[in-house]
Amino acid sequence: MAKTFRVLTLNKISQAGLKRLPAERYQVGDKIAQPDAILVRSHNMLEMDIPSSVVAIARAGAGTNNVPVQKMSARGVPVFNAPGANANAVKELVITGMLLASRNIVPALRFTAGLMGDDATMRKQVEDGKKEYAGTELLGRTLGIVGLGAIGRLVADAAIGLGMRVVGYDPEITVDAAWSLPSQVKKAHSIEELLRHSDFVTLHVPLLDATRNLIDDKRVAAMKQGAVLLNFSREGIVSEDAVIAGLTEKHLRCYVCDFPSSKSLSNDRIIALPHLGASTEEAEENCAVMVTEQLREYLEHGNITNTVNFPNVSMSRESAFRVAIANSNVPNMLGQISTALAKASINIHNMTNKSRGEMAYTLVDTDTALPETLIAQVAAIPGVLMVRALPLEADE
Repeated sequence: MAKTFRVLTLNKISQAGLKRLPAERYQVGDKIAQPDAILVRSHNMLEMDIPSSVVAIARAGAGTNNVPVQKMSARGVPVFNAPGANANAVKELVITGMLLASRNIVPALRFTAGLMGDDATMRKQVEDGKKEYAGTELLGRTLGIVGLGAIGRLVADAAIGLGMRVVGYDPEITVDAAWSLPSQVKKAHSIEELLRHSDFVTLHVPLLDATRNLIDDKRVAAMKQGAVLLNFSREGIVSEDAVIAGLTEKHLRCYVCDFPSSKSLSNDRIIALPHLGASTEEAEENCAVMVTEQLREYLEHGNITNTVNFPNVSMSRESAFRVAIANSNVPNMLGQISTALAKASINIHNMTNKSRGEMAYTLVDTDTALPETLIAQVAAIPGVLMVRALPLEADE
């Protein structure tokens, strides 16, 4: 009989994604006890007591700041995400943010909302007042993009389509990302160089120790006079105090972000949206479909794609018997594992192993099933974090 997997949902997950988990093999819901996996969007898991039964966490989005990744790594638990699934939604919001700022749309809307009187009176008020909200066009302006991943590349392409000049900075850009970048994008050799030449600056980097307060007092001062800063990545990437100081001194024209705060709401030069970056039906569906497919492949076959803490590892099934092993990336782990199987007269049919930083992951297909005693023996090897037997079920 095929194993039934139990999946706990901590947020509402798009049905388009949940349908990828067939009901005959998956129990899914927000009241699941002792789950095998957790599906999450924005729920804060950092202080959550995560059951020991959990072997995977899937975040239906790109960022994983609400998931205790380091703790999960220590347990051998992969944390899946959906990079690029919400890229178009964020791209469209970035373009919206530039237009809101360049055309003074928000103060203009406030002005219109305050109009009073009959139509003739309003028309006179409009003619007298509209000059206060004259803006600038995007055509010919320079957009600086910090971070040229899936979102940054789409933003670059859209901006070029609007007639903007684009300069980009990303020291971590992959070869594939570089190939897919529009040829018109000019490369900056430092953030400071990008800031000096950009009328608009948009940030698309993850929140890490290295990127916290990436835009601080010095970098605000390095920005072009009258520039607009846009942050649809993570709140902590920008020092709010530094930006407010820049706005107060009128060095910056406007700050557009997706993270309201008490300070931002009291500043007329800040446009703060309620975390709308990925809030479209399409993005939520794309994220849910991507992570549920990845989660199912891992639970049933041990294959890994798109995690923030494990290497990508995939191996075609050539045997009905498979074991997946997560372990610390230290010498002689493979030797100890293969020796343990050999001593138990288990023949290895196929094997693959990859590492990522301090984490390593191994898939082993064998000609016969591993007895529970052998699985326990492998799990007891110092440095082994998790061992899972993955028999190929008869109904697959």
